[in-house]
Amino acid sequence: MAAARRIAPPREDATDLAGSVAVGSAVAFVLLTLILIGRDGAALFGDEALTSWSVGHRPDVALAAARGVTYTGTGIVPYALAAVAGLVLGRTARRRILAVVGCLGCLAAAQAVRYGVMSLVARPRPATADWATHASGWSFPSGHTTTSAVTGGLLILALLARAPRGRKSLVVVSGCWALLVGLSRVYLGVHWFSDVLGGWLFSLCWLSLCTYLFARFAPRACSAISAPRLRPGPTTEERRHDSHAPRDVPPHSTP
Repeated sequence: MAAARRIAPPREDATDLAGSVAVGSAVAFVLLTLILIGRDGAALFGDEALTSWSVGHRPDVALAAARGVTYTGTGIVPYALAAVAGLVLGRTARRRILAVVGCLGCLAAAQAVRYGVMSLVARPRPATADWATHASGWSFPSGHTTTSAVTGGLLILALLARAPRGRKSLVVVSGCWALLVGLSRVYLGVHWFSDVLGGWLFSLCWLSLCTYLFARFAPRACSAISAPRLRPGPTTEERRHDSHAPRDVPPHSTP
């Protein structure tokens, strides 16, 4: 147990880290949003170059793969994966239900807040002539990117907290999926890269903020999820009781 305490970071350190990441990503997201508002939604440095490259490099196989990946970033798939994250987090049936509800609520709230930001910024999308899939609404921040990044983040947090084996490969797969969904939006021409970057920053801020609030105001539930259940050692009172308890003494053998 002592070795486990030395290896595992204190819960307070994890809470402070989540808070710091939330603040840093929020500052970066706000700055990017203000720059876009100041430029009336015009393309930023590198946006047009990446879109032009994508339009000029679209073989049929890559285009079909990008469409397949981008379709997983919306609809039922992210919510199903968020529910899986909740099932992984929970230890008992009751905690699994609560974790599933919490993960689904986290994803739905992130989408609602993103929609409000999108309506406020009202950034136009790239030219429709460059589109290779259907899209609707304003451009910033990318909805598919935000949804997949929040979902992938929930899966990663659940795997790191509860999966004892094989979690490294599953974490990589979850992260790569979220990354590819965002990049597919640029490749298909329906988003600028700065839209995708905004979605990643927003998702990082949202996940970090939710993690901080959960660890801050629900420490008992957080400890039950993140800490493995170890067999408790005897308490001081139990040791004192055992010391006064009669012990069996083997009978003396007669000569």
